Amino acid sequence: MKKRALYTYFFVVLLFEACGQAVDKNIKSPVTNSFTESLIIKDLQNPWGMAFLPNGAILTTEKAGKLILFQNGSKIEINNLPDILVRGQGGFMDVELHPNYEENGWIYFSYSSSEGNGSGGNTAIMRAKLDGNQLKNKELLYKGVPNTSKGQHWGSRIEFDNDGYLYFSIGDRGNRDVNPQDITRDGGKIYRIHDDGRIPHDNPFVSNSKAKNAIYSYGHRNPQGLVKNPFTGEIWNHEHGPRGGDEINIVKKGKNYGWPVITYGINYSGTKITNETSKKGMEQPLHYWVPSIAPSGMTFVTSAKYPDWEGNLLVGSLAFQYLERLEFKNNKVVYREKLLDGLGRVRSVRQAPDGFIYVGVEGKGIYRLDPK
Repeated sequence: MKKRALYTYFFVVLLFEACGQAVDKNIKSPVTNSFTESLIIKDLQNPWGMAFLPNGAILTTEKAGKLILFQNGSKIEINNLPDILVRGQGGFMDVELHPNYEENGWIYFSYSSSEGNGSGGNTAIMRAKLDGNQLKNKELLYKGVPNTSKGQHWGSRIEFDNDGYLYFSIGDRGNRDVNPQDITRDGGKIYRIHDDGRIPHDNPFVSNSKAKNAIYSYGHRNPQGLVKNPFTGEIWNHEHGPRGGDEINIVKKGKNYGWPVITYGINYSGTKITNETSKKGMEQPLHYWVPSIAPSGMTFVTSAKYPDWEGNLLVGSLAFQYLERLEFKNNKVVYREKLLDGLGRVRSVRQAPDGFIYVGVEGKGIYRLDPK
């Protein structure tokens, strides 16, 4: 019976992630498209993360456990990866370059790892260097504990701030009643470390001997978007809610973002998680989605190639299969637009150094948005 209940749970989760719950009437479709989409990397099943090398090459992770270098029209599979546990929503996830990559060559990854005690796994952060088609100098910087056989809510995105600190997210790992609100446990958190894995001396919980000292904020569910706001330097995140209640937040030092004590969502079965949507000492989101769009990937637009979008936020939707454009005024969403409607499950979106926007779509590959 336990196995049957587990299968039923995963079926319900996948059903809502794939199909959404209802039509969202608050989002607009563009009157005319100001761009065309060009498929530049074909035949990718789940392009989870992207990074852009100074020579114009693109690194992309495949959730199933591959790292691919796209260069001069060729796809090169990179070898000597870490041991990656592909389980449920977990696998090879994000990739990010060090801000001083041209000087030091460090590349950062998040992935599901079975390293350590116990069955199953948890989210890990590693850095390494690229030498031809090989990863070299691999260093494990952080590994969530304990391992668990659950397949959901690994996170995980990576981002650097203006001071060179590395932020990353780990989801609640399917243990919502324990992990997110407990700073002595990994899961349901956003973390901040130095680029070499050291804990910053001014992290909010370094004086608590029982706390996970890498924690920067807590009370998160499953953050799959993490990006630096280029206009303010703040780190923004978005995270999956349950059925409804996906959120956008500004990540602040030591703050509690409420999950599961407060939420705008409900259980997948339709029952209530809590009656509370706000509580003293817990942060309110800048924006939340009801119904859930199942957000993944996020980027700010600064490029002159898209002058009408400057300052906007782009967020991928897995559930409704589009790219969402959000306009903000005083940190409030004032307009939402649906792009690439029906193209597929948008897993990742980045603005590259060349100014173009690149979008990873499951089962298809990576598209570039070419302004008309």
